[in-house]
Amino acid sequence: MDGAPAAAPEKIKEAEQRIAHVPLVLNRRNFSWLTERISGVVEQPAPRWWWVAFTITASAATFGLFCIGYLISTGVGTWGNQIPVGWAWDITNFVFWIGIGHAGTLISAILFLLHQKWRTSINRSAEAMTLFAVICAAIFPGIHVGRFWMAWYLAPVPNNWAIWQNFRSALMWDVFAVSTYFTVSVLFWYTGLVPDLASLRDRATTKIRKFLFGIFALGWRGSNRHWRHYEMAYLLLAGLSTPLVLSVHSVVSFDFASTVVPTWHSTIFPPYFVAGAIFGGFAMVLTLLLPARAIFKLQDVITPQHIDKMAKIILLTGSFVGYAYTMEFFIAWYSGNAYERFAFWNRIFGPYWWYWWFGMLFCNVLSPQLFWFRWCRYNVLVVFFVAMCVNAGMWFERFIIIAGGLARDFLPSSWRVYHPTWVDIWTYIGTLGIFTSLFLLFIRFLPMIAMSEVKTAVPEADPHHDMPLQSVSPGGKERTR
Repeated sequence: MDGAPAAAPEKIKEAEQRIAHVPLVLNRRNFSWLTERISGVVEQPAPRWWWVAFTITASAATFGLFCIGYLISTGVGTWGNQIPVGWAWDITNFVFWIGIGHAGTLISAILFLLHQKWRTSINRSAEAMTLFAVICAAIFPGIHVGRFWMAWYLAPVPNNWAIWQNFRSALMWDVFAVSTYFTVSVLFWYTGLVPDLASLRDRATTKIRKFLFGIFALGWRGSNRHWRHYEMAYLLLAGLSTPLVLSVHSVVSFDFASTVVPTWHSTIFPPYFVAGAIFGGFAMVLTLLLPARAIFKLQDVITPQHIDKMAKIILLTGSFVGYAYTMEFFIAWYSGNAYERFAFWNRIFGPYWWYWWFGMLFCNVLSPQLFWFRWCRYNVLVVFFVAMCVNAGMWFERFIIIAGGLARDFLPSSWRVYHPTWVDIWTYIGTLGIFTSLFLLFIRFLPMIAMSEVKTAVPEADPHHDMPLQSVSPGGKERTR
């Protein structure tokens, strides 16, 4: 009996040590194996499935660009937008794609500052996904203005006509938020790429590859001075990127919160949108990485532990989103505002009822609850199913907020139900094609996993490990020191 209290802290300490030493790279893989496996994805000829997938996605992207050209040459009447639904699929898709890009910055910057090493296997793909999602998002504000050739007035540059920007416009806020976010994300992504580009340069077997990788590697030689400057730049960019996680989607949410439209005029929108963006972003990371993990046999690098942690983050942020849904309905009831009450009642039982029941309730709130169970978090098929549900649910959420909030206006005589045209549908499918095509090109020509960062998590990099401490040259050749 006397020894029981003393034994409990020892067991807790032993359990904590066991958890802390769960390997982030399985089967004791060494530096050389990591370099060969990750670089091999880039160096080997493109497999047949890649060409088939790229042909399909590039075709969708091309037709989407055709729809954009048709819209510009004909006018926004080709869309289904009407009174009172002036914002529809265009702004829905804009908010959806901006949200997708949030996981990249979160994984790269915030988890880096918190010294979470498990991010190293997934951060490169998440950062690339961020860039491609922001590119897709940036398309829609430009074509939403109608006169596409006048969109350059959104940039605060001097001009001969003395037409200055309206800085009280939500559209201007979006331009500054998206451009800042994209610029910092590109710098952060490229900075992390430099050591790996040097590895590919030193391993290149053709002059053109050696020349191109040599240019983009910026003369990297892996010296102490290079690593010191790299780590300082990476840390500064991480610190600069962290506020963007909160600020960018908060600014996007002000497009709605600064209006007087029922269901939009809400102070909960900034944190609600940020949580939803991280929620949807992590689901998209899993959607892309789980097939890549299976195809390229990267199970030893993207381990069940990585999937488990991302599933837990989806469960956490999904709970935030569910809480926000509940509070929206509570405040609508508690406020006593008849318009607000009707708008939320209409959201459940109105013309877009199935969007709410299936998209918002089932996909966003109920399906992530599977992750309370450990076997669900470690079952790849279940994780992929939930990730796909979240992807669909986040799009439905943005649509029902935008179109659902406008379809039933203050004036019942103007009520209409929005129906998308083929131009709306194929423009969105085209952006899916652009996003997927860019990601396929990324995994074909650049290392999808940060080799230099993953190597810090292998047993060879652990000074307390019983093996000799080894370093690795950019070309992947080991040397014991």
